[in-house]
Amino acid sequence: MDILRFLCGVLGNAVGLFLFLAPIMTFKRIIRSQSTEQFSGVPYVISLLNCLLYTWYGLPFVSSDNLLISIISGIGVVIEFTYVSIFITNGPKKERAKIIGLCALALILFITFAFVSLFALHGKTRKLLCGITLDISSTIMYASPLSVMMSVIKKKSVEFMPFLLSLFTFLCGIFWLTYGLLSRDPFLIVPNGLGTGLGTAQLILYAIYCKNQSHMTNEITDEFAETDLETTDQMQKLGCLA
Repeated sequence: MDILRFLCGVLGNAVGLFLFLAPIMTFKRIIRSQSTEQFSGVPYVISLLNCLLYTWYGLPFVSSDNLLISIISGIGVVIEFTYVSIFITNGPKKERAKIIGLCALALILFITFAFVSLFALHGKTRKLLCGITLDISSTIMYASPLSVMMSVIKKKSVEFMPFLLSLFTFLCGIFWLTYGLLSRDPFLIVPNGLGTGLGTAQLILYAIYCKNQSHMTNEITDEFAETDLETTDQMQKLGCLA
């Protein structure tokens, strides 16, 4: 059981790293254009706070034998902080001030939480506070894809819900849920159970609406073809008139 638990943690780390790196193309685009366009930096601030809490929860003086959680979450802190920094550097003044304010609030909350849990609480009470706080933060983070899923249902298209991202969200939830079950840790079971459920829902939506994506792509291609034909006809007419 210990070996299976360790393997689930290692696989969870590998899949989690992929999820952290998934938005890298978006940030390449932001850096290239030197503009955040319509992208929001708020989810990355929430993810940063969540990674900080997970890193703290995995430390030996909070919960025993959860170092794998601290490792991947610590990597996530570095990656998410990099994303937030890119938003602050390239965003407009209003968005920049908003992200700086939220980031400062997240750091103040985490530092306060860390000091209280470290110096005011001990043993099971410390783990209880950290676990409840972690579950609340994780629930907020996992709720963010709901708007994308509602958009998929309304538009009947998975254009803005990449398959690989949905698949790895599901796999990450499964591995860490199994890890939590083998550890008998309710504070890992609850958030990763939610992640698994949302990942499953995204895959179901993809299975239902993926055909519509190819249909929409064909329609767009046909529209471009019709436009090209109309342009060609107009050019030919102009040539005849000349």
